[in-house]
Amino acid sequence: MKKMMLICAPVSSRSGYGDHARDLVHSFINHNKYDIKIYDVNWGETPRDALNEKKDEQIIKRILKEPKVNRQPDVYVDIRIPNEFQTHGKVNIGITAGIETTAVSNAWIEGCNKMDLIIVPSEHSKEGFVKALYEKLQTLPDGKQQKIGELKLEKPIEVLFEGADDEIYKRINNSSLDLVDDIKEDFAFLHVGLWGKGGYGEDRKDIAKLVKVFYESFANKKEQPALILKTNAATFSILDREECLKKIRQIKNGFPSDWNLPNIYLLHGSLSTNEMNKLYNHPKVKAMISLTHGEGFGRPLLEATMVGLPVIASGWSGQLDFLSQTDSMLLGGELVAVPKSQHWKDIIIPESQWFNVNEQQAYKAMNYCFENYDDVKQKAINLMKINMDKFTLNKMTEKLDKIVTPFIDKVPTQVGLKLPKLKKVGASQTPKIKLPKLKKVTDEVKV
Repeated sequence: MKKMMLICAPVSSRSGYGDHARDLVHSFINHNKYDIKIYDVNWGETPRDALNEKKDEQIIKRILKEPKVNRQPDVYVDIRIPNEFQTHGKVNIGITAGIETTAVSNAWIEGCNKMDLIIVPSEHSKEGFVKALYEKLQTLPDGKQQKIGELKLEKPIEVLFEGADDEIYKRINNSSLDLVDDIKEDFAFLHVGLWGKGGYGEDRKDIAKLVKVFYESFANKKEQPALILKTNAATFSILDREECLKKIRQIKNGFPSDWNLPNIYLLHGSLSTNEMNKLYNHPKVKAMISLTHGEGFGRPLLEATMVGLPVIASGWSGQLDFLSQTDSMLLGGELVAVPKSQHWKDIIIPESQWFNVNEQQAYKAMNYCFENYDDVKQKAINLMKINMDKFTLNKMTEKLDKIVTPFIDKVPTQVGLKLPKLKKVGASQTPKIKLPKLKKVTDEVKV
């Protein structure tokens, strides 16, 4: 009889986190070692329509119609952020997003310490968790506080990269995409990422800076490349598209009206994985660029390398696991305080820092790439060969098995347990469950 594995994850979410969750769940299914049940949860307010009836058939048929199972899971896997982690299994594994700053909140450390094993997507993220340290304070009768201990990560933590599906992300010839075919330029830089909230320099992807530096790099030049922004704001709506266009116009209006500025094209909307591969392979798309303040992993950057696309990117955070100065163009800069507009309770804390790319380096890198493309392209091909060998979805599946099996093998003989039923929650809420003392029962286990 197979061990039961209950997975709590946003498998239907149309988001990067949803993509990661689906890949992980497919990997567990492909291991063919567990009787898998899935509890599909919200990921913020992202749309929950990402499951494909054919591709995700094995996930769909395992999703619980009601949040209950007939016995305690041997293994419980929680694929969310640590402050949402729960413990329903005999062995509990937390798989979480990477951190994009220098600091991990105390709530995340407390959540991780409830689990038996923590898995993160990058060495950068692991370092953040391992280095996190907080004082435990007790308030005395006179109102003063005294230190009674330390809060730090006490559980084992492993790194598991987000593998790229090499059946999708690969080199193809004669790639065509209606949205790109008609642009007049034969050389375009590509950026992929959500344009978040905040003023200039405050959104995590730092798209506003990218737009400004791009204009400065190629203004008034005889030959000009284009910049394609594959982005969105909160959603893929027309209103969000207009908000992105408004931000671009504001930056453009900061330049003299008589300057000849290069063209920027906004690709706003949801593209399938196959369409994204066509975008990466399009003959007019010559390089990927990101001035991001920080990445937990940097999935689109990896996808770009799998087709041999040159990458210009910030030289800090999760993407350094698969990018190198030898075969890509890593930009220098400095760590700066995360602006208040980006603080997020229990997720991005006030003492956080992130990376600020040096604009002059970005300027030089874009010009070098445009003027010396053959050299840059050859290095990108070298990186493609390396990453196609190390960072595929199949390699991720293999490594996941090697990480979790030693823990799952320790699962004791099963016993019947009863847990309270989950309550319905809103789009931005997370089910919170307090478990009573476990008792042997013959009834269903409700989670």
